Amino acid sequence: MKHQGQRNDCGRVFCLLALALLFCAPAYAADSSWDTDQTGKPGGPTVESRVADSINADNRNHIITAVYENDLIGSGKDGEYTNGARLTYIDLDAEFPDWAYNIADAVPTFAINDTSSIYYSIGQNMFTPRTILSKTQDPHDRPWAGFLYASIGMATLTDNHADEIEATLGVVGPWSLAANTQKWIHAHVTGSPAPQGWSNQLHNEPALMLAWQRSFPETWAKDIGPLSFSTTPYYGVTVGNVYTFANTGFNIRLRPGSNKWQDTPSRVRPAMPGTGFFEIPEKKWGWYLFAGIDGRAVARNIFLDGNTFGSSYSINKYPLVADANAGFALTYDQLRISYTLVYRTKEFHDQAAPQTFGAVSLGYRF
Repeated sequence: MKHQGQRNDCGRVFCLLALALLFCAPAYAADSSWDTDQTGKPGGPTVESRVADSINADNRNHIITAVYENDLIGSGKDGEYTNGARLTYIDLDAEFPDWAYNIADAVPTFAINDTSSIYYSIGQNMFTPRTILSKTQDPHDRPWAGFLYASIGMATLTDNHADEIEATLGVVGPWSLAANTQKWIHAHVTGSPAPQGWSNQLHNEPALMLAWQRSFPETWAKDIGPLSFSTTPYYGVTVGNVYTFANTGFNIRLRPGSNKWQDTPSRVRPAMPGTGFFEIPEKKWGWYLFAGIDGRAVARNIFLDGNTFGSSYSINKYPLVADANAGFALTYDQLRISYTLVYRTKEFHDQAAPQTFGAVSLGYRF
């Protein structure tokens, strides 16, 4: 059943502001006056050359990153997008197969070079109504749903922009094992009440998604005393029977000027996962603060629209959704830990309030 609700005016404003970057970012990237080195001076080396030099000088070319997202480490409330977990292995020195070069040739200004990497991920997401103690589906709330998936992707820097291309295969429904996972965690880890409504979840459905995102690291970079400030706009598109949307936004970072470059900590979709790449600090310790806004124009969200090939519970979604996030990352030698607090505007009509959740990631480079 579908139901109408009040307009998501706040979410629309955030998204429209973010979507404007879709038209601005290419112009900024094409303007050589924004080319800066690590001290913020115009005309410095490109991000590609700096990162390539770092990778070539270090034989620790593998990174494993685990990310955990949960509403209990954000708002402290259980429900809606309630849990996401993703494990990623990145090979910075990968041998690229022929098909990877074919993809690179098909994407304008995408080049396989010394910064290019291949990554592999597995993950599981779960979604529940706000009230998990009812055995019946609330027609005014989101459906119960789980998602189990595996992804393969490529990431590369070309001059001063970065590209990520990712393909995802998985399953939505009981085969995702989301019900089993949540029941076990509630019983043996958190001591939370047992969820009662998983019998209402979306039916089994194979999942396929293709995603591409382009970002412009350090588009604006400025030293402020011993600190360095930079801004990274980005845009991308994801298509598939799970999610179909266009997104754009920007991230801002503040770090010591002596710290080396780091990519955005990994996240779980519909946020475009950062690669989780980081350079090992010369003085062992490193840190940075970050914040950003992501806007999405959503054509399909199976976790609200329901199953693609059959009838299921569903609810009317908003076509525009925005995330605002802020957090920090700490690096010690080969280890990096980060925390991100995410505020997500209402995704569907009748949603009681926007949602807040947290994300913790742990990365190890070896």
